[in-house]
Amino acid sequence: MAAKEKRVLIVDDAPFNRRFFKDIMKKSPFQVAGEAANGTDAVRMYIELQPDLVLMDIMMPGQDGIEASKRIVSLDPNARIIMCSTVSQESKIIEALQAGALDFIIKPIIPAKLLEAMQKVCQ
Repeated sequence: MAAKEKRVLIVDDAPFNRRFFKDIMKKSPFQVAGEAANGTDAVRMYIELQPDLVLMDIMMPGQDGIEASKRIVSLDPNARIIMCSTVSQESKIIEALQAGALDFIIKPIIPAKLLEAMQKVCQ
């Protein structure tokens, strides 16, 4: 019997990046539960969809990924969040992890590394 597919909420303000994540998941045990373009929508959709995992960009207009992660973790302490960002400053990585992210992946994303991190976080 196949393992249950894990449902993923993709949060990124760039449509290209959201499409890239969706393409990676087509050939994986993950399915896209939904997409959000900013942190405010991410929190609302997390409540609605209750995904197994969130892929969260940091830099977004309005509420950024760090604030959205803090809000999601305050609602669900067991939330699984992987932060994905072009920002590779150590201070931002630490801030993301303190906000509740379980892993941090620096863009450009290498599909195999992303899938490996997603599987690790979902175990």
